This record gives sequence, structure tokens and C-alpha cells, in this order.
Amino acid sequence: MPMREAIEELATRADGEYSDGDFALFAEFKTALNRGQIRAAERDTDGVWHTNAWVKRGILLGFRMGAIIEMSPPDAGLQFLDKHTYPIRKFSTDDRVRIVPGGSSIRDGAYIAPGVVCMPPMFVNAGAYVDEGTMIDSHALVGSCAQIGKRVHLSAAAQIGGVLEPAGAMPVIIEDDVIVGGNCGVYEGAIVRERAVLASGVIITGSTPVFDLVREQIYRRGDDLALEIPAGAVVVPGARAVQSEKGREWGLSLYAPVIVKYRDEKTERGIELEEWLR
Repeated sequence: MPMREAIEELATRADGEYSDGDFALFAEFKTALNRGQIRAAERDTDGVWHTNAWVKRGILLGFRMGAIIEMSPPDAGLQFLDKHTYPIRKFSTDDRVRIVPGGSSIRDGAYIAPGVVCMPPMFVNAGAYVDEGTMIDSHALVGSCAQIGKRVHLSAAAQIGGVLEPAGAMPVIIEDDVIVGGNCGVYEGAIVRERAVLASGVIITGSTPVFDLVREQIYRRGDDLALEIPAGAVVVPGARAVQSEKGREWGLSLYAPVIVKYRDEKTERGIELEEWLR
């Protein structure tokens, strides 16, 4: 039986005892995730992203199948208790991934491509996909099923949210050559298109309207479409006035991400250091 059909069948089974064959199937599924052979979301040739709901159901299945076990390293003075189906992923030099010493953690079931640099401490959750040449800086988080493109820089304390449930929901997508500044957050299945720049402190959620001063547009999530940050957009934190009577009386404003320009030669010069860091 093909893996997809077998995982779908196992995922719909009522909770109960799992056989050695069931665990072997899940191990095969997780190996495919680790190798990037399957992923929670993929981009079509026309640029449209679609969710692989069966993959997300398989990831959720692993949590259901797992038993909590002791995972603490010997004599470390720290205690870890977690599902045995999702241990810390092991790497070798053949993977060509840099994991700098200092307390980083990558869960089994996450794809980390050759050339990725992990600065401590950082965390990548199960189901995530991190493509070639990306840097995950200190205190950065890549959540469940998040899809990170090539040559992305996730700056210090950036958070890329996880979207595991419902299975059909779009995960957060960060496309190629995006710069995510320090203390940024991208959540709720938002899509950041290639070469965009999120300045430090920008927060993007699925329900956040984004104001484009250059094209004079406001971007919002549609009924069946994710919020998208356009390719090459440079986004900074901003604010917009509250127009209600009390809002005006009290001088209130709400947070609003603002696109102030699109990447140009000056922007490119400002990020040339990235190549040296890699």
C-alpha cells in the first residue's frame, strides 16, 4: 500500500494499541519528512501554495501514537520528558548542516537542508521544512509545518508560528531570500513572498491588514486565501488611528505593518553581509 494511503488509514483508526508494523510505518513516514521527500505544503508551478493535509495528519498521528518517556541526557542536570515518537533529530557531518554549540534543538521529522546554519539557542519543530543556505539565528523558532525557503535569514528572536491543526490549514510560508528581522513574528498561515524584508519588530498574522504605501493597497486574508506579503516588499512596524469617537478622544492607535518600499540596490547593499556570514 502506498505510504499516503497507509498513513490515512492509520490516522482514521480509533485510538488504541499500535502494532510493530504501525510504528514501522510511522518511522518510514518520519524518515521521508527528514529527507524532504514529503512536506506539509508545496508550491505549484504557478506560485500557488497548497497544503498536503495527509502529511499534517501523519504528523498529528505521531503525537497520538507516542508514549511519554525520559529523554534526559546523562548527568546533564536537566530533565526532558516527551513523546517517544519525536526525539531530538540526530545529524552527522554528511548532512552538511552547521549546528553551532549552545543548546539548539531540532525535532525528528523536520527537514534541514545542506548549508543551513543554526545559531544557539534555536528550535525547529516537527514537520518544518528549512531549505538550503538559510540561517536560523539565536532564540529563533520555526514552528510545526512551517515552510522556509532558500537563503532566508531568520534573525535573533524571530518566531515563525506553527500551524498543525486543522490538517487542511495552510502553514506559515517564508519564500526564498526573505529577511526576517529580529523579534519579528509571522503566524496563522501568512505567506511572505520571495525577497521580502520584514524590519525588526514586525508582526504578521493571518488577520492583520497590511498597508502598502507604494502601491496604495491594503492586503487582507480572503475567505479561502492566506494573507500574502508581496515579493520584494520592505515592511516596517507602523500604527493607524482608531476612528471611533472614543478612539479619537483618547488618541488611540492600533499596530499596523506598513510596506514603505520595495527592495532596491540600496537594500541589496545593506544585506550583502549575509553571504559572508554563511
